[in-house]
Amino acid sequence: MVTLHQFRRAWHIPNPSQFCVKLETYLRMAEIKYRIEETLPLAAPLGKLPYIEHDGRKIADSRIIIGYLQQRFSDGPDQTLTARQKAQALAWQRLLEEHLYWVCMYSRWQTGPENWRINKQAIFQGLPPLLADSVASLYRLRIKSQIRGHGIGRLPAAQAFELGRQDVAALAVALAGQAYLLGDQPAGVDASAYGILINLLACPVASPVKDYALAQPALTEYCRRMQLRYFPELGEPQFG
Repeated sequence: MVTLHQFRRAWHIPNPSQFCVKLETYLRMAEIKYRIEETLPLAAPLGKLPYIEHDGRKIADSRIIIGYLQQRFSDGPDQTLTARQKAQALAWQRLLEEHLYWVCMYSRWQTGPENWRINKQAIFQGLPPLLADSVASLYRLRIKSQIRGHGIGRLPAAQAFELGRQDVAALAVALAGQAYLLGDQPAGVDASAYGILINLLACPVASPVKDYALAQPALTEYCRRMQLRYFPELGEPQFG
């Protein structure tokens, strides 16, 4: 059985980490049996979550993990995709994970004391208060450095959020009139899209990108559809 190492659940969504949501959603899509080990990333491979343990191996990075799972089990939800659909999926994945994700991280880790308080409480829950404060401060410095290294963290907030709004607008257009990113059936890229979007729409961190996304019915309905299909035990997401 696969052991999934990830943060504790929060906010009535699968996880406060976009990539933990992505990986757990994929495991459910592919009907792979797993167990959860709640942890923090301080001693994790590559220093981040999620990671898995399987057959005595520790494997990190959701992209590498999913590739491993496809080799060991099956292609899961992607086994019937055409070459064109696989190309489209890769393009959407890059927009989601290499751009919109970083705009969301900008909101959580780099702007406003209230956003940071909410994020810190969800990520570092379970630690004693004094330890949580020190660990969170160190981790925040690391994440802010990564956001700056990406480039989005070097921009004024208004410019960063405008770029994120453009991503959200493209996703809203793509999902208008169809259930999933590639059509009527979910694919692996939907695990990524749900992970990013549910953490934008149902996370109590405020941002202009979130406000714009909440006004797009295609996106809220998509997240509701994904959550009720793959995480029915959590109920409907609470947006806002």
